[in-house]
Amino acid sequence: MAIIDRIIHERARLFILIYLASNEKEEISFNELLEKLEFSSGNLSIQLKKLKEVKYLAISKTFKDNKPYTTVSITPQGLTNLNRYVEEMEEIIKTFKK
Repeated sequence: MAIIDRIIHERARLFILIYLASNEKEEISFNELLEKLEFSSGNLSIQLKKLKEVKYLAISKTFKDNKPYTTVSITPQGLTNLNRYVEEMEEIIKTFKK
């Protein structure tokens, strides 16, 4: 039986990683994530922090038009682990389809 990555398995973090991995842009703004994923800013901040702690994503804080501007990008490690997670879930589904 596959070992599930508990960091990715949490719904909000899974959605964040999938959105980042499937987007054409290298970096996504915090506000875009808020809008597209429909999270509260507090929940999004907490989930991003947890993903950053395990090096699944990188966060860049700068200023744009004299306002704080935060962007997020998935790291190579995050992409590798997301792909592994998807493969493990597919294996679990195949096991139960037999």
